[in-house]
Amino acid sequence: MPHILIVEDEAAIADTLIFALQGEGFGTTWLSLGQAALEHQRKTPADLIILDIGLPDISGFETCKQLRRFSEVPVMFLSARDGEIDRVVGLEIGADDYVVKPFSPREVAARVKAILKRVGPGVAPALFQVDLERMQIAYRGQPLSLTRHEFRLLQSLLEQPERVFSREQLLDAVGVPADAGYERNIDSHIKSLRSKLRGVAAEAEPIQTHRGLGYSYSPSHG
Repeated sequence: MPHILIVEDEAAIADTLIFALQGEGFGTTWLSLGQAALEHQRKTPADLIILDIGLPDISGFETCKQLRRFSEVPVMFLSARDGEIDRVVGLEIGADDYVVKPFSPREVAARVKAILKRVGPGVAPALFQVDLERMQIAYRGQPLSLTRHEFRLLQSLLEQPERVFSREQLLDAVGVPADAGYERNIDSHIKSLRSKLRGVAAEAEPIQTHRGLGYSYSPSHG
């Protein structure tokens, strides 16, 4: 049964959505704050998030921006703002739909069905979740204990899957001048990273070696 996370600070609106969605067979969770929703999605991922823009702590736009750092869960914005610019901004930062208040609960439920049908059943969560504020990276839901250089190195690889980075480029990513003669230190950092990743999934090899070229992150090997 798909589970929908509703992030809405008005109880009456949340109750209406819960009634409509549960009537269509969806499970629901209701939260009223953006930060709480982010924490919830990290620990207990929902299949889709209905996200109000005007939240008491951080805006729905900001919540979505932070969410996209670690999750590709479908997002539907709810808002009293009906201007074109708001719709465009919402979609550009990663939303899948934008619904203006007041709305028909049945229409929202129908839109939820359409989005879930489009993205397909059983969409796998991202292998890695990056939390820039806490300088943490989780692999398969398990936080990794990383040094500062390891964090920067892995973050750079994750930002551009399948791209082959030279040792010089990775040195630049961790803030060490390429002419300092530390190219081989990257190999040591990669070895340490691989050891920590294997501690979570022994059979996986998400960091690929390209002899004579450098390293890349390959999601298909994760």
